[in-house]
Amino acid sequence: MGRRRHTVLAAAVTVVCAVTLLGAPGTAFARALPDPAPSASPAPSPSPSATLAPDKDLQAVRAKLDKLYHDAAVATDAYNLAREQAEKQSAEITDLTRKIADEQRKLDGLKERAGAAARAQYRTGGLPPEVQLMLSSDPQIFFDGAGRVLQGQRATKGLIEETARAQQDLKLYADDAANRWRKLEAGRKAKAAAKKRIKQRIKEAEQLEATLEKRQRERLAELERQAADQAQSAWLGTGILDELNGKASAAGKKAVEFATAQLGKPYEWGAEGPRTYDCSGLTSQAWSAAGHPVPRTSQQQWKQLKRVDIKDMRPGDLIVYFGDASHVGMYVGDGTIVHAPRPGRTVTLAGAGTMPILGVVRPDTD
Repeated sequence: MGRRRHTVLAAAVTVVCAVTLLGAPGTAFARALPDPAPSASPAPSPSPSATLAPDKDLQAVRAKLDKLYHDAAVATDAYNLAREQAEKQSAEITDLTRKIADEQRKLDGLKERAGAAARAQYRTGGLPPEVQLMLSSDPQIFFDGAGRVLQGQRATKGLIEETARAQQDLKLYADDAANRWRKLEAGRKAKAAAKKRIKQRIKEAEQLEATLEKRQRERLAELERQAADQAQSAWLGTGILDELNGKASAAGKKAVEFATAQLGKPYEWGAEGPRTYDCSGLTSQAWSAAGHPVPRTSQQQWKQLKRVDIKDMRPGDLIVYFGDASHVGMYVGDGTIVHAPRPGRTVTLAGAGTMPILGVVRPDTD
């Protein structure tokens, strides 16, 4: 039995190496460990008392899983941003289409008026004013008519100018719409590429986990918990909680209430509830429920929201993780966050220091 378990884990490590060679490069977790060097000769058979392979082999598997899920998280952020931009661009194109239709109707009306003016001039024969004066039996009638002609000329000039403006506006709207269509198409391609990458990375991770036996998966989960506990203990060891005394705002309390009410719901990339969430889907929906809409993705939340010093952090603030801002959780107090971790997990509470903190942002400033 020991030999079989060791063989299974050896296969898992082999998969790690194969995935590393075949998979596209992705950003690793800050705490990811390097893959161990392959052994030149078969390892000796474990003793009958040995039931699990060395932890260093499982650590190699864990490091690779971290890389795969991190890459999926980065791709998820790209997917969410592309989808958000596509929705905005589609709305803008709809608005431009309405403006183009309105402008075309306006231009058609102006052309009809110009045609009517041209037909009226044709009926008068287009005679110059001095000839009309000589032919007129009553000079006053002529001068009255001349005044109306002058008014008509001014009106015609205004009509021509208005028609030119309408044509220019129509062209601008049409060019703008064409440009937005190009951006929309590029966004669709980017979204499709991100979606493909997400599915590939999750599939690779699931295949790698499937190579492990039940007790190996349990030991792997235990190693993950130990690493998280060590990171949290180190973070708390800095005395950070002694410095945190910020109280949640009214909106912050509502955001925390919403987020914690989602505990136990599954993670799903690209999801914004109500049954499933990804990390930024949870935080964006929580703050939307609190009356303060925030950007959809963790990277945009990091870029656009107000940054605060970690010692000034208060419940409801968002903690952004990793150097590329690929993960986000909501601080709920006592050194704890609520977050949607990754595929295969559910919305849960975790130590705020269990992952490398990039910084803290605050959706509301009251």
